[in-house]
Amino acid sequence: MAIHPARVDFFARLLHNGVFPHRDRSPPKDMPMPNHWGLPDDYRPLLSIHQIEAAIKDIKDFFERNLAESLNLRRVTAPLFVRSGTGVNDDLNGVERPVRFRVKDDGDCEVEIVQSLAKWKRMALARYGFAVGEGIYTDMNALRPDETLDAIHSIYVDQWDWEKIIAPEERNRSTLEATVRSIYDVICRTEFHIASQFSSIRPILPEKIFFVTTEDLCRMYPKLAPRQREEQIVAEHGAVFVMGIGGMLSDGQPHDGRAPDYDDWSTPRSDGGRGLNGDIFLWNPVLKRAFEISSMGIRVDAAMLVEQLRIRGLQQRAELPFHRMLLNGELPQTMGGGIGQSRLAMFLLRTAHVGEVSVGIWPESMQKACQAANIPLL
Repeated sequence: MAIHPARVDFFARLLHNGVFPHRDRSPPKDMPMPNHWGLPDDYRPLLSIHQIEAAIKDIKDFFERNLAESLNLRRVTAPLFVRSGTGVNDDLNGVERPVRFRVKDDGDCEVEIVQSLAKWKRMALARYGFAVGEGIYTDMNALRPDETLDAIHSIYVDQWDWEKIIAPEERNRSTLEATVRSIYDVICRTEFHIASQFSSIRPILPEKIFFVTTEDLCRMYPKLAPRQREEQIVAEHGAVFVMGIGGMLSDGQPHDGRAPDYDDWSTPRSDGGRGLNGDIFLWNPVLKRAFEISSMGIRVDAAMLVEQLRIRGLQQRAELPFHRMLLNGELPQTMGGGIGQSRLAMFLLRTAHVGEVSVGIWPESMQKACQAANIPLL
């Protein structure tokens, strides 16, 4: 795979400044973290709070500009809330509760704070008249009150939500992998860009991302739980795309949960596995753990929507407005995903807690633990 000219330019500048990649990604001898919050020992921030705030904006501007160019995306305005009962909100693993409230001047109707925009984006592409090969991205802000809080999880979620139209014949592994490589290239270019601004930050990402299926991981590490499998493979390769998340594996368990009505986790692939979705993981050198940056995939077509609703026993959802539109052929075939803004900033700035790059609500015990660990929360 050819290296993008911009990456060559950044590398040359870093070389000139005496900044060289350090790539010690060997698996930690003790996988469990030193405390239940997942905080590291002996942490020292590389940047001041003022530098971090400036760098966050730089990362967002640089990354989204390059992502839009790479995937042919146009920025659009997105909702913070949607009407309840339409099937538009993302229920993630199918059990998380959205934040709900009522609108007095609209018949006291109930609306929900979005948890992601997976289905809304597909409707927007149809409504706005985009063509095959074109797409959209947006700044998505969500609340997930059921989230388990730790060093990398907050109830506040900010991400670039993107979606683009593909032809039906592009519903395959090749399309998925090519798009992952494009996104990863933008992540690498952003890392080089930030390293060129701050001498304390050195690039660590490998040139290429490694692809593995959940079935491969199941065979490679049959005695490990899915999260432990991720830790092992990401520690070895540094950057990994784990493919096929949501369906049952040969051991009778899914690798992880996925809602049945956006990502396709059931279509048979040529390698014998199932699913056209997955997650991008990077090895985090500060936390010494696999670090999810993005969840993405090719979306269900009408046949796969019916099949996945059947598998989950949720056939009644087929009567919801979004699902009826898809089953009636009113929505285009798409692929898309979310890329965590605070997650990316956290990785690139080598911070130990998401609260260093994003304002959140944290238990008092976590605040005290962060203070003791020299972690400055915003």
